[in-house]
Formats: sequence, C-alpha cells, structure tokens
Amino acid sequence: MAFAEWMATPLGRGLRVAVGALLIYVGLTVVQGVAGTLLAALGVVPIAAGLLNVCPIGPLIGAPLRGASKPAPPST
Repeated sequence: MAFAEWMATPLGRGLRVAVGALLIYVGLTVVQGVAGTLLAALGVVPIAAGLLNVCPIGPLIGAPLRGASKPAPPST
C-alpha cells in the first residue's frame, strides 16, 4: 500500500511519465518491428496513468484506483 501511495505523489507520477516515454523511445528506436510497436504502445499506459493520477494495479494491491481518493482515517 505504501508503494501505491508513493506513486500518487508528484514524484511518483513524474516517474511513471518518464518510464512511459522511455518505453516508447526504446520500442521505436532500439527494438523496432512489431515488438517495438507493441512496446511503444505499452508505454502509453504509464504516461496516461501518471497524467490522469490513476494506478491501474492499485485495486489489485488493495489501494484505490485514483491517487487522490485515499480512504478517510478512522473516526474515534
């Protein structure tokens, strides 16, 4: 859960965008061909996730899908 919370920070979101851009670059310039195109297409996912502040794997690890929608602390 801490990982998902960190990924919702501005630094985490920026890292997702940078990794997505790197995947696109590597796919189009290094790998090339069909595999490169698929890798570049896969790079769009972390870019979109970072820009929209969503974590596609969040629900799988018990975190919210949207980075801003943290559960409220328990009331006492």
